[in-house]
Amino acid sequence: MLRWYLIQTKPSAERVAEWNLQRQGFETYYPLALTSSRRRGRSTRERIAALFPRYLFLRLDEGVQCLAPVRSTVGVASIVRFGALYAVVPDRLVADLRQRADAETGLHHVGGHAELCCGESVQITDGPLQGLEGIFEREAGADRVVVLLKLLGQTARVQVPLDYVIAAGSAA
Repeated sequence: MLRWYLIQTKPSAERVAEWNLQRQGFETYYPLALTSSRRRGRSTRERIAALFPRYLFLRLDEGVQCLAPVRSTVGVASIVRFGALYAVVPDRLVADLRQRADAETGLHHVGGHAELCCGESVQITDGPLQGLEGIFEREAGADRVVVLLKLLGQTARVQVPLDYVIAAGSAA
């Protein structure tokens, strides 16, 4: 019986783990995504990255193959478990992931965020500050931004997730 399992890899070792598992005769699926990231606030750069960082799927033919060698494979950190049982991934989930990938490249396309410029009016769309408007100041890491908000007559710098911020003119 063929079953999919979820494998956690060591940091940045997804490709190493995939290669070593395939070399041992295991079928793997390592979904990749084409992502966009902003550099220095202006230029956008596309890169290929793991859709699920530190994870890949392994298909095992139970009764023919054994999970024991997987645990000691170079690049593998562990096999995902729920209690004492290994996490079995439904075939349909892996099939859906494969179907959603681009037919030519095999890559998943992850939506990027609109470029925000320093001084631009923004609206916070989620979280405890939802509905407030402020001024975009800068990025604060890969997925957070600093927004200037007028609170109680004072200007305050707050960090919020990038996903929570849209340009004020984009608000519906």
